[in-house]
Amino acid sequence: MIDKKKLSERDICTKFINPAIQEAGWDMHKQVREEVFFTDGRIIVQGKLYTRGKSKKADYILYYKPNIPIAIIEAKKNILPAGSGMQQALEYSEILQIPFVFTSNGNSFVFHDKTNSGKDLETELALDEFPSPEILWEKYLKHNNLAEPKAKEIVEKDYYVDTSGMKPRYYQQNAVNRTIEAIAKNQKRIILVMATGTGKTYTAFNIIWRLWKTGLKKRILFLADRNALLTQTKNGDFSPFGNDIMHIIKNRKIDKSYQIYFALYQGLTGTDEEKNAYKEFSRDFFDLVVIDECHRGSASEASAWREVLEYFSSATQVGLTATPKETKDVSNMEYFGKPVYTYSLKQGIDDGFLAPYKVVRVTTNVDEGWRPTAGMLDKFGNEIKDRIYNLKDYDKTLVIDGRTEIIAKKITEYLKATDRYAKTIVFCTDIDHANRMRQALINENADLVAKNWNYCVKITGDDDVGKQELDNFTDVEEQFPVIATTSKMLTTGIDTKMVKFIVLESNIQSVTEFKQIIGRGTRIREAEGKVYFTILDFRKATNIFARPDFDGDPVQIYEPGPDDPIVPPDEDDKPEPTVGPIISPGDEKDPPDITIPDPPVEEVKKYYVNEVQVTVINERVQYYGKDGKLITESLKDYSKKNLEKEFSSLDDFIQKWTESEKKEELIKELADHGVLLEELREDVGKDLDDFDLICHVAFDRPSLTRKERADNVRKRNYFGKYSEMAQKVLNSLLDKYEKEGFYSIEQGSILKIKPLNEMGSPVELVRAFGKNKDFEKAMKELENEIYNIA
Repeated sequence: MIDKKKLSERDICTKFINPAIQEAGWDMHKQVREEVFFTDGRIIVQGKLYTRGKSKKADYILYYKPNIPIAIIEAKKNILPAGSGMQQALEYSEILQIPFVFTSNGNSFVFHDKTNSGKDLETELALDEFPSPEILWEKYLKHNNLAEPKAKEIVEKDYYVDTSGMKPRYYQQNAVNRTIEAIAKNQKRIILVMATGTGKTYTAFNIIWRLWKTGLKKRILFLADRNALLTQTKNGDFSPFGNDIMHIIKNRKIDKSYQIYFALYQGLTGTDEEKNAYKEFSRDFFDLVVIDECHRGSASEASAWREVLEYFSSATQVGLTATPKETKDVSNMEYFGKPVYTYSLKQGIDDGFLAPYKVVRVTTNVDEGWRPTAGMLDKFGNEIKDRIYNLKDYDKTLVIDGRTEIIAKKITEYLKATDRYAKTIVFCTDIDHANRMRQALINENADLVAKNWNYCVKITGDDDVGKQELDNFTDVEEQFPVIATTSKMLTTGIDTKMVKFIVLESNIQSVTEFKQIIGRGTRIREAEGKVYFTILDFRKATNIFARPDFDGDPVQIYEPGPDDPIVPPDEDDKPEPTVGPIISPGDEKDPPDITIPDPPVEEVKKYYVNEVQVTVINERVQYYGKDGKLITESLKDYSKKNLEKEFSSLDDFIQKWTESEKKEELIKELADHGVLLEELREDVGKDLDDFDLICHVAFDRPSLTRKERADNVRKRNYFGKYSEMAQKVLNSLLDKYEKEGFYSIEQGSILKIKPLNEMGSPVELVRAFGKNKDFEKAMKELENEIYNIA
């Protein structure tokens, strides 16, 4: 007779849960996955190093068909109640969008049925009462109005099987499945909101594959707004379709012999009727239209892109965007309806699929305002209009060369301090600004430019050489160009996987544009060392991070009616009102002035000034917090609050520190809870041991350096009770602590590392203390002596 109380959780799974599932008719190889890690774990940056937070792991995920999850099971030891893991299982089921939730301790199952709103929401089932795949699937279909044969056929269609082993991540599964279900219920307009870097195109491929395979959607149009996106999509994610059925529409030439078409919006529309190439297709030619980056105009009633969608209105239309646009005259939600699925930037970073960031905000002495002296001329002899100029004016109506130069110097300073070959995008106000910034950066990096002319390039729509360098800039394996200056060209749709620095030197007002720009840095390339990125902000654009609509759910703010006025969206500046001559009441009786006025003097569009002294007056580093927001208070205060949540008192901290077998694991756990010790150490300005840093910041205790702690141990001469060899080992360990910290000496392999391995083999060194337990006791005593813990 097996004593269940003594079994491990894994034994409970193997001996009781697995047989119950299998007996219920689940295929253990095709439908059941055990210990499923469905996130990668948030990247936690500690100075120049990084670690991963805990990955989320489900004990079991049950699939009706591959990539169609339907149930989750949380297993617990038998000493716990059967339903003890329910809250965690429900949390995971919300993330994974799974309707049926089970927990078990090997005695029974507790079943939480999210399709049941009645009193039987949560029930207990015997082991032999576990439901079959068919029972759960039919319940799910009925609950979601998908039980009709046609709808059922659509949602049951298989995903593409990738022979390379690539599978959709959980959020991509969610996006595909929710879209297929909406189409099965005859929803005609659908929008998916997925953060930049989360694989929208791969998701679109899986949607189209399943619909095309069913025969429901035979002719498909994929719309984008960049040529590079079309080729990238056709030859990349969509390649399983084969070239025979795919076609990119070029030069407005229409060939109706294909099944899947790729086109630019502007390649189908024109300024007059005869250039509207899309009208060569019949209105019902396409069954499905997929609109990539649909925020860029397709939802605007005034947009020519909208004409294409209205023309093919009989087709199902699926919009993809990272940034749904909700302004006064453009509404994705008014056109597409509410998103069927949203995967946010915050969630992507928290899951470890997107790179976190830190922000460095730099302020110069002219940013709050600069006023010319009376009659001051710019360097071309134009008299500068007398008023106060500020950040909104710089490089748009007024150019201060000194400001451009000091920003180029500061960008270069950060690259030199980190990595001069880190891919960098500098977003400028316009093409002229991008050109001047390029020149300033070339001068600051003359040594590298002399060796490689394309170290820094301008990539803008007017520059053919720059556009030719775009492929090299985005190529993971190409080192050059390193720095790209641009205005709008790189804001969206370009896959810049290795970008580590994003420089904001443009007056960004639109949340949509800002999110697209930030998205240039969110890709992770862990193998190549890209796990986070830095934003250098010279325009206070990162204030947008604090706006509630930055990473929240899209909220519809406008439903345009037929008689409503149209106000331009995202308007940066409104023109100053024209002030006419002041007229007194008696003037209106005077005869009209019939003299011919002098032709109006054309106002200079942009002033160029090169005699202004510009200096940096403030730099502030802000870090990405665990809650997905920038840490705006002092890092010390922020850390103190987080540490006080983890430790109720100094004694509580010391106890947990002492009891922790691996101090490094404790520090990793603190990092996962938002305590950034490396950054805090830099902020405090002392090279403190983590123990001292926490005591100092959280509990206002005097701090000691590692050297001071090591010297105190040496003064106490507690090593005298050990043999000569044991004393040498302990002294060597103490030296290593002083140089590298405690983590270096708590590693299991410490005795195999110089200089300890030169004293003897690990077995010989342990024997100097007696038995293995005696060595472990000596190590614990050394720790207590270092931290002076009684």
